[in-house]
Amino acid sequence: MPSTSPTAPVRLAAALAAGLALLAALQPAHARSAREEIEPAEERIFPFDADIPGCQDPGVLEKVSDQFAEKEAKFWNSSLTIVAIDRIERTAWRPYGLDFIPRRFCTATATTSDGVRRKVDYSVRESLGIIGSTWGVEFCVHGLDRNLSYAYATACRMARP
Repeated sequence: MPSTSPTAPVRLAAALAAGLALLAALQPAHARSAREEIEPAEERIFPFDADIPGCQDPGVLEKVSDQFAEKEAKFWNSSLTIVAIDRIERTAWRPYGLDFIPRRFCTATATTSDGVRRKVDYSVRESLGIIGSTWGVEFCVHGLDRNLSYAYATACRMARP
């Protein structure tokens, strides 16, 4: 008559699973939830205050426009500029958690000097301006990320959260 008891490998696997479950139960609570123990960026030795301008702030939009014009002129010998930005939306606020540098991600529609309306993705980041003394802006205008390596990947994917 055949035996209905588990074979040796099955018993070993069951014992191993039970041992791992016991180990997880005995693990200290602080080790199980390490993410909750991370200190917010605002409370570090060199704190951030998370006081950065919003997506529609005129200073932010001016930085995007100025940096776009400068990039076009310097690297692409182009006179293309952004003449208007509208349909501004915030897409994310601190999407990577409290322990990262505060960032606000935005999307908008930009009208360039050639009359074409293009989507622009940008982020406002604390302490990433000139020598870390102020906020900074990173942006990508869809269809105009012309680097051979596509600095922001296909369709500006790396400029979004």
